[in-house]
This record gives sequence, structure tokens and C-alpha cells, in this order.
Amino acid sequence: MRRVIFNQKGGVGKSSITVNLAAISAGQGYKTLVLDLDPQCNATQYLLGESAEASPELQPNIGQFFAQTLKLTGRDKPLSEYVHPTRFENLHVIPSNPELGEIEHLLQSKHKIYKLAGALKEIHRQYDNIFIDTPPAFNFYTLSALIAAQRCLIPFDCDAFSRRALYTLLENVGETRADHNTELEVEGIIVNQFQPRATLPVQLVEELRSEGLPILKTHLSSSVLMRESHQKSLPLVHLNPRHKLTEEFVALFGELSAP
Repeated sequence: MRRVIFNQKGGVGKSSITVNLAAISAGQGYKTLVLDLDPQCNATQYLLGESAEASPELQPNIGQFFAQTLKLTGRDKPLSEYVHPTRFENLHVIPSNPELGEIEHLLQSKHKIYKLAGALKEIHRQYDNIFIDTPPAFNFYTLSALIAAQRCLIPFDCDAFSRRALYTLLENVGETRADHNTELEVEGIIVNQFQPRATLPVQLVEELRSEGLPILKTHLSSSVLMRESHQKSLPLVHLNPRHKLTEEFVALFGELSAP
């Protein structure tokens, strides 16, 4: 299954959700790949830790893959040659690159929007689950990911600004489905940093559910453990498998995996 985690708003937990779902997938025996399309490289650093921080332009990376489609590098290499192992069994990553933004306008002008989809279809049988982290914008890389994916997961933090942005986001996904990828479906909206004792978040989630939006049953709590997880480059399932937030992520993965 190829899933893209997408929201045009920053700070909603895209990279955290991507990496933690992928780590649970790998821990349950599924061969899993994380593709980091965000120039901030958060998912890359989360998974690779010191090796990524010591080499922010870790090679080979997804920036070089896109550069080769513009004939800016040497021979064309399949996407499989850009995959790096992690220290976690069954879990691999295609790292991002801070220079992705520099070639974005060239990729747009050369109409390279389908290159990622073609490359992922060549390797997707090697993996049970592929999770794609995206930038906090609806740009070339996000559209490439939506065209390449089968399912879209939308992180949502409970405030009025996020609610207004959510409708636009769903319209963008719908247009992408209609124009480029009829296979694409919104798998669900993930309520993140949820406070069950606060009136406003509970009311907001119920209103969205009453509108028929695909709110997933499992909500993710806010916890300082996530910050520790980032600092140690350890997904929650490896840092503290019995913590409430870890158990919520496990339940979320189970919800997504249910037939």
C-alpha cells in the first residue's frame, strides 16, 4: 500500500505520523519504506539520526532522483538505488535533500509530475507498505506524491484555522483524483494532539464527523514523549512501547490495516 501523509499546514505532525506508522509496520514484520519529500528532511533525520545530521545532503537522495530526470546528473538509476537501510529491521528510507526547492521550477516547466509515480510502481512490489512524507504546501512534490499514492492520510490538529484549511485540502485531493490518479482515496483524517477533556476539540471533531468527513476512530494525544522521540531519533514503539501515545499509534495502524 502506498500512502501519502498530506496537509498544507505546517506543524500538524506529518513527519511524526509518517515515521511512527512506518516503524510499527516494520515492527509487525511488513517490509516498509519511508519516502521523504520534505526539503526540511525531518523524517530522514528522525529515522537516520546522527548519520543524517552529520550529512544533511545524504547521498543518494530523492533530490538526485529528480535531478536525473532533468538530465542534470549522469546515468539514470532506478528508484531502488536511492534506498537506505535504517537500524530498524524491515524499515528503509529514501532521504530528502534541502536543495529540492532549487529544482522545483525546472521540474514543473519540464512536466515531470508523473516521474515519481512511475518509479514507485517499479519498486512497490518490494514493499508491503510505503509511507510518503510531504512538504507543508500544495506544490510539485506534494502533487507528485498524490499522483503516486493509493491512499491519503490527513493529519488534523483541532483548531478553527485547521478546519478552514481542511476543506481546501480535500478539494485539492479530489481534483488530483479527477485529473491524475483515479486510484487515490482519502483513507482518513487523523486527529492529532487531541485533548479529550477540552470542550472545543471534542465539539470540533464531532461537527466534522457529522458532516460525513472520514475522521478515523483512533485519535492521537499530545505528549512530551514525542519531542524526546525526535531528539533520540527513536520512533515511539522503540522508545517506550507501553506509553499511551505509542499504544494509540499501534491502534491507528491496526485501524488502517483492517480489511
